[in-house]
Amino acid sequence: MASPRSLALALLFSFLSCYAPVVPSQASSDGFLKCLSGVIPSQLVYTQSSPSFTSVLVSAIRNPKFATPGTVKPLVIVTPTNASHVQAAVVCGRQNDVRIRVRSGGHDYEGLSYRSERPETFAVVDLASLRSVTIDQKAATAWVGSGATLGELYYAISKASSTMAFPAGLCPTIGVGGHFSGGGFGMLLRKYGVAIDNVLDATLVDAKGRLLDKQAMGADVFWAIRGGGGESFGIVLSWKVNLVPVPPTVTMFSVPKSVSEGAVDILTKWQEVAPALPDDLFIRVLVQKQVADFQSLYLGTCDTLLPLMGSRFPELGLNRTHCKEMTWIQSVPYIYLGSTATVEDLLNRTTDTTSFSKATSDYVRQPITKDVWTQIFAWLAKPNAGLMITDPYGEKISSFPESATPFPHRGGVLYNIQYMNFWSAATNGSAQIKWLKDFYAFMTPYVSQNPREAYVNYRDLDLGENVVVGNISSYQSGKVWGEKYYKGNYQRLAMAKGQVDPDDYFRNEQSIPPLMATK
Repeated sequence: MASPRSLALALLFSFLSCYAPVVPSQASSDGFLKCLSGVIPSQLVYTQSSPSFTSVLVSAIRNPKFATPGTVKPLVIVTPTNASHVQAAVVCGRQNDVRIRVRSGGHDYEGLSYRSERPETFAVVDLASLRSVTIDQKAATAWVGSGATLGELYYAISKASSTMAFPAGLCPTIGVGGHFSGGGFGMLLRKYGVAIDNVLDATLVDAKGRLLDKQAMGADVFWAIRGGGGESFGIVLSWKVNLVPVPPTVTMFSVPKSVSEGAVDILTKWQEVAPALPDDLFIRVLVQKQVADFQSLYLGTCDTLLPLMGSRFPELGLNRTHCKEMTWIQSVPYIYLGSTATVEDLLNRTTDTTSFSKATSDYVRQPITKDVWTQIFAWLAKPNAGLMITDPYGEKISSFPESATPFPHRGGVLYNIQYMNFWSAATNGSAQIKWLKDFYAFMTPYVSQNPREAYVNYRDLDLGENVVVGNISSYQSGKVWGEKYYKGNYQRLAMAKGQVDPDDYFRNEQSIPPLMATK
């Protein structure tokens, strides 16, 4: 079954048939609540006066800088338990000029799934209850609700088979909906590509409240939702994905190298070696202060890994003491949560919310020279410095044409960089944000150009924001940030938006603007 449906759908169909857009002068928050009350149980709707409003709102806020008194909060939070509730929220919102923002896991780096950058009347549809995972072991497929976390998806797969997996991100508390919508890469990217390369079908509630599958939404919209960013085209309730084979034993290693131990030389070599290794081997690097930590997943045993590393990357000095053999599902908590974490920890949806953060990203297409790496480590040694995480591409992720999906960072990419900085509530973060911006500016000559590429799941509003003209997001203003995330796919995404949501109902500060096809 594609997604949860209740008998309430039958009642909703007649409700939907009366749908008609209304002009803003008819808008009414009272009318919105009254409309919802006729279709959605009251215990699933939280107004700002509800005793549980704040606890529900903050339950999936991953960055506490978006949980302040000055944050623009939703009028209402709807927590649907079936598709009909989502459809009703959209229809009621359209009739009463209340926009919808959609939250699956709350990891949006700019918090746009539950807050607005500017004053606006909006509601949040929180998909946390739409989190079922149904595995078809024989077909090696699964249906997963957008409100499920990656940890819940991985756990369900492991219960069905110890030799099946899914190629998505490392952090287990990320919501499936947002992660898939932006592409979704992790440690299997060189073997199996990104998450959306393995999506077979989906169910979408569009701006008219219709529930559409792949066939009904059409090829252009199905293409768009697989990497075109969350919340631009509607609300994706569930995804059908292809599961991938993994061996019974995988090998992990983490080898830290300081500058005094040759980190500069090793990193200089890594950036050429890592994208060219066999697809079974993935070696990322976390670079912080004066240390580069080489973290790896190898789809095989230590006995086969050691000679491979000895011949292709001897500079790292890998030996048997570094190898940690385990199952694939054990590798997921190991790499992200630490060596003492258990598989059951993947089901924990809560995260540490004491650390404030800011992030941005880059793509590297030409190797960075040794002297520049020396300067990078000098930047990382400065007061209030953050860190950088590099993920190598090559093999499967790079084998698709840029236009195959909205996620365009394919052939020619050596690796992705994520820059992050953190601070506590004791400071306002200005020094940490300044370091991040200055470091990003320093990196300009050494990363991709025209456009300077960025990964939409590392959303950064400093790359640009939409300008709304005549109640429609401007296509031209969107190009500023849109071509960084999507390169030449931005125009096609805007045309898909024009098909499914020409009135720009689903929008945020970095949503795709609609572009109408000319006859």
